[in-house]
Amino acid sequence: SSDLTSTVGYDSIIQHLNDGRKNCKEFEDFLKERAIIEEKYGKELINLSKKKPCGQTELNTLKRSLDVFKQQIDKEGQGHIQLAQTLREEARKMEDFREKQKLHRKKIELIMEAIHKNRNLQYKKTMEVKQMCCCFLSCAASPVLLSHFWQLFLKLAQTKSALEDSDRNYQQSVTTLEKIREEWQKEHINACEFFETQEWERINYFRNALWLHVNQLSQDCVQNDEKYEEIRKSLEMCSIEKDIDFFVNLRKTGSLAPAPVVYENYYNTQRNPTPVRSPVPVPISR
Repeated sequence: SSDLTSTVGYDSIIQHLNDGRKNCKEFEDFLKERAIIEEKYGKELINLSKKKPCGQTELNTLKRSLDVFKQQIDKEGQGHIQLAQTLREEARKMEDFREKQKLHRKKIELIMEAIHKNRNLQYKKTMEVKQMCCCFLSCAASPVLLSHFWQLFLKLAQTKSALEDSDRNYQQSVTTLEKIREEWQKEHINACEFFETQEWERINYFRNALWLHVNQLSQDCVQNDEKYEEIRKSLEMCSIEKDIDFFVNLRKTGSLAPAPVVYENYYNTQRNPTPVRSPVPVPISR
């Protein structure tokens, strides 16, 4: 700004940096919330795989496939819990980065606040001395104003001496103000360069953190697909014919059909009729 005492540009930079810190904090909180969800989901999957029956009376190859299915669901749950721990660690890293930047910024901001205060005080002092010098000149030019002025400044020995002192103080104040202005301008440039470097680091860190987060989610999906592939491989080994044969062999009660029922004549033991037999059972095909 063309106004020496204005901080509008500096304030705009500080506001932008504060917004950047806020955005990092929002992503940090997002990771923490996602971690809570992943951990809860993982625990629910583990409880489901351990406590919920799922084809518990199946036999042989299909039973093995169901066992693999439940094992992989349990592993998937463990994977979600591990992902939750990873997300919390990433959130902690983001918090450390954010607090580290805040600490470094605070040092620069304290320097700028001090130099702003010193600059404004010197500017105010210089303007007051300038006004006094102008007042002395006016008094010297007007006997009426001079008389009034002497009522306000009784301690001054004479107008000429006061005018010289005022002019000298004015010159010294302007010189001091210029030195402070140069120092402030130098520190302001240094602060802007520091803030720019911090903003570059923040955006780079934020971008990389988001990239890493997406990679972690992708990796989790890949690992889940590997678990599901184990289930598919197990199902490929499932044989309907073997499972039925297994059940038959496990539960069979014999290999011979029941013998025919023969008629016996208990009414007339003297007669020898031809025995009446039951029809032979017809084999049932598969």
